This record gives sequence, structure tokens and C-alpha cells, in this order.
Amino acid sequence: MVEAIQVNDQVLQFKGKDFLQLSDFTTEEILYMLDVAKEIKSLQKQGKPHAYLSGKVLGMIFEKSSTRTRVSFEVGMLQLGGHAIFLSSKDIQLGRGESISDTAKVLSRYVDGIMIRTFSHESVEELAANATIPVINGLTDLQHPAQVLADLLTIQEHKGKLAGLKLCYIGDGNNNVAHSLMEGAVKVGMDISIASPPGYLPNGTITVNAIKDGGQTGSNVMITNDPVAAVQDADVIVTDVWTSMGQEEETEKRLKAFSAYQVNAELCKHAKSDFIFLHCLPAHRGEEVTAEIIDGSHSVVFDEAENRLHAQKAILKLLLA
Repeated sequence: MVEAIQVNDQVLQFKGKDFLQLSDFTTEEILYMLDVAKEIKSLQKQGKPHAYLSGKVLGMIFEKSSTRTRVSFEVGMLQLGGHAIFLSSKDIQLGRGESISDTAKVLSRYVDGIMIRTFSHESVEELAANATIPVINGLTDLQHPAQVLADLLTIQEHKGKLAGLKLCYIGDGNNNVAHSLMEGAVKVGMDISIASPPGYLPNGTITVNAIKDGGQTGSNVMITNDPVAAVQDADVIVTDVWTSMGQEEETEKRLKAFSAYQVNAELCKHAKSDFIFLHCLPAHRGEEVTAEIIDGSHSVVFDEAENRLHAQKAILKLLLA
């Protein structure tokens, strides 16, 4: 049963919903999630209890390994008073030994929610379609919405606002972070520019939908091969590794293709003087970003990493409580 939350003139619904991509949520819902994340973060910093999920259990399926995703979701559930069960690819044969449909139906009888980090976005959608409990996308090859909710929280904390800012993403545009950034940015009124080499531009459907959403919020979407044009007057610069998990055989090809797309001091001269730098980590210093930038005064990557915990606790509370 989805329960409604009244916020000003808006009726927001979260409980029992899935969290698969940010485009599924309205501007008001995303901003409310950020408000809840800030509230939970404040309670934690003050050492105040916030056991909203006492007795609840989250099943965590990992077909892709992770440091931040596993630790932040597992710690988040514990701090919210619940429990998390880690299920690796060795523990569960999603779509192989057992169908995705059957897995969803079985887990729905045992746990209160499922977080999955996997390769195929279609697998997550099928899992959600067959589960009777909330499914949270911890990462797919197409989307990384939990990461971007944390990114928006970090930007809001450091800039004091979201609407009207310009976010620039440099690197592989056909990337889960780039796709979720595009969806999230336009929902909250931020302009977004993405600079990628030919052959690595963002997914066409996601781009078209983001442009449509931007028309509703006044956000502009720019896709270009020119990193200098993209970063011009940017408030926020974001990048990611050039070779993601599962693409290791393409490493040499990608190093060559992205060589002109490194975030370095020369490129950042074109951004605003008070820009902030984000990276979801892990980072390859000397490839997609120089140490001077990621370890410099503009970098907020460790605030961003911490905010994975607070943003995901907000998701868990709203969907499971």
C-alpha cells in the first residue's frame, strides 16, 4: 500500500515504490528525498536515534562488486534499526539457475526490500515487475540513481541550491553515471553539458527524455564532443573512469579515445572560479582526472562518498518504513 505525504500543495507517494531511475520521480519527490537525507544526516551527526526501519530486512544482490554501495546500504540499514543480507553472485543465480521472476517472488516472501547491483538494467526492471516489495537499483550498466541522489545532496550542501546551476560531465557519455546525472539534473532545474568523444555519446532515449523534462523545469541539455565548450562557466564538474567494470577488454582503445577528455587544471580554467569537482570513485589518477584536481581544494569527492550513506538511508526510509 503506497502511503501519501502532503508537502505544501503536492501529494507525494513513496512507500512500496521502486527506485529504478530518477526519471520515475517528480521534481518535488526528488527534492523531498534530499530533504529527508539532510534530516537523517543531521540526526546521525547529533547522535540521535533514527530507527525508522526496526525489524525490516533488506536483501542485497551483488552481481557486481562494490565498496561504497555495499558498505553504505548495509550500514544504512543497521543505523535505521534494520538488517541487511548480502547475496553475492555465488549465493544467488539470478536469471541462470533460477528465473528472475521466481527470484523476485521468493525474496518477496522473505525480506522487506531488495537492493540489486548488476549489469543489465532490464534484469532490474524484470525483478521489480515481479516483486511485491520495493526494488532499489544500486547500479546497472545503464543507470546509477542512488549515486546521483548523493551527488545532488553534495552539490546542494556546497552551493546552497540546485536550480540555475550548470553541471558539466566529461568522459564516457554512454555511462550509468552520465545517464542518471542527466535525468537528475534536469528534474531539479540544473543545466547539464556532457562532453564525450564520437562513439561514446549518451543513450538517445535518455537524452530525448531529459530534454523533454528540461523543458518543464527550464534546464538546458548540451551534448558535445568539445570538452572546453562543455565546461565553460560550469559550477560543477563531474567525471568517471574511462573503463567501467565489464569493459576491461576495451581498456587500450578507451585510453586512446578519451585522451583529450582528462579533467585537469587547464580544462578547469574555463569553469567558474568556485567550481566543485565530483567523482563517484574509485578514481584512476592520471587518466580521467589529475591528482591536482581530485586532491585539490575544489574536490568534494569524500563528502560525496559519505553522502551515499545519507541519501540511501532516505531512500530506504521512504520506501520501506
